[in-house]
Amino acid sequence: MVTTISQAASAYRDATRVAERIISETGQGQAGSIGKAKDPMSPSFSDMIGNTLQTARDGGYRGESVSTKAIANEADLQDLITSVANAELTLNTVVAVRDRVITAYQDIIKMPI
Repeated sequence: MVTTISQAASAYRDATRVAERIISETGQGQAGSIGKAKDPMSPSFSDMIGNTLQTARDGGYRGESVSTKAIANEADLQDLITSVANAELTLNTVVAVRDRVITAYQDIIKMPI
């Protein structure tokens, strides 16, 4: 399957919108009371997911910013390689966690009642 640049940009834009929606919902507490911690000092599950997605999004933005600067010859090659490697690691981690969540959900669905 051949993917064009416009398709890739559209998919990236859609994924960013979904991540921003999740972050805004968890940050404002709209996710409901599911996963709320009993201890006020410990964060809820939705807060931890929101913070993790926020960190992943920020890392991607940093990588894009340094890449843009490198294209304009305003960034060092070492900074470019480091930021792109960090963004790639973050993306791979998010994808791995997503895959594990989907697998766990499928296992739960298969359980007999």
